[in-house]
Amino acid sequence: MTNADKSLVGAQQLCHKNVLIGTMMSRLLRSTFIATALFPLPSRAFHSSHLQQKPSSAASSVALNMSNQYPELTVYDMDACLWDQEMYVMRSVPDKKIMGDLNGRGEGVIGVMSGRDQISLHKGSLLSLQEHHDGKYPGMKVAMASSADTPQAEKIGRAALKMLEVVPGVTVWDILMRDWDGRDVNQIGRQPPLSSNKSKTHFPILRKETGIRYDRMLFFDDCNWGDHCGMVEQNCREEDSGLGPVTVRTPNGLGEFEWKQGLKKYAERSSVKS
Repeated sequence: MTNADKSLVGAQQLCHKNVLIGTMMSRLLRSTFIATALFPLPSRAFHSSHLQQKPSSAASSVALNMSNQYPELTVYDMDACLWDQEMYVMRSVPDKKIMGDLNGRGEGVIGVMSGRDQISLHKGSLLSLQEHHDGKYPGMKVAMASSADTPQAEKIGRAALKMLEVVPGVTVWDILMRDWDGRDVNQIGRQPPLSSNKSKTHFPILRKETGIRYDRMLFFDDCNWGDHCGMVEQNCREEDSGLGPVTVRTPNGLGEFEWKQGLKKYAERSSVKS
């Protein structure tokens, strides 16, 4: 075979290989096109939406409800609500302690004597303060709002708060001071700037001193000498929500039932509002 013949054969073989390669590439591209059409690749938007999924509105609502199920501030009227006496009829500043069982938590001061009268916490008051002391209600603080009639009545009430114990060695006053880092935010009495109308003086001052919204408060009052609960609900409302404190009337004093009723009432309203 001459050199010319060899060159011709080589060119023919190279051409044949190119034809084969071209055919294979054409088949490969066609297969890829079909596969892509049948099974399209996820878009960038698909990846983004799945990698950065946000909680559903239902999940967000549950989380919000959980954070708002307890009041930020529980406010107690004192006379005939927190405890079983009216300070204006007491004879003197308490000077004697009565020891006894603190709801199964040990022995402590369960009563104080004002002359011949004993002042003691109602069962619901003691339970609520014990649970609060134990941290059962995250984020909650407590305060007093009492329209004690005279300066002497206020003095007797403050003395009782500093003597009556919640758990052994811890008084009601200790808890009040713990909640507010030693600052007295309690509104007790009716001497100026306070008055007999808690909705006009006690609660606006509490709102300012604590920075806690009205609609984050829970209020207990016996309401035997006036509908303080109704007045506070009506006159102490937030502009954006139109809501005021959740209130519970305790004509026979704050019992365990009323305490639990207040918590339930607050949680139910917070759930609806959220």
